[in-house]
Amino acid sequence: MSDTAQRLRAALERQLAPAQLLVEDDSARHAGHPGAREGGHFRVRVVSERFRGLSRVARHRMVYQAVEPLLGAGVHALAIEARTAEELTS
Repeated sequence: MSDTAQRLRAALERQLAPAQLLVEDDSARHAGHPGAREGGHFRVRVVSERFRGLSRVARHRMVYQAVEPLLGAGVHALAIEARTAEELTS
């Protein structure tokens, strides 16, 4: 796991106390993309009870707030899946 992926994981764990967390580095799939010079492309799946009752937009804002220091400094693009544990089983 890359250093940036580890920092993403640590920031999300610290802020969202996830029950499940997956951080994937998709940077290799975006090689040559002009914006990729500023950082990598990542996909995160976060399962947290802190998302309960929140809209998709509010959940994404929480994720972006948690990783804000990494945006433009290691992270260029972030694909987010944010759910509660209950949503995974229904």
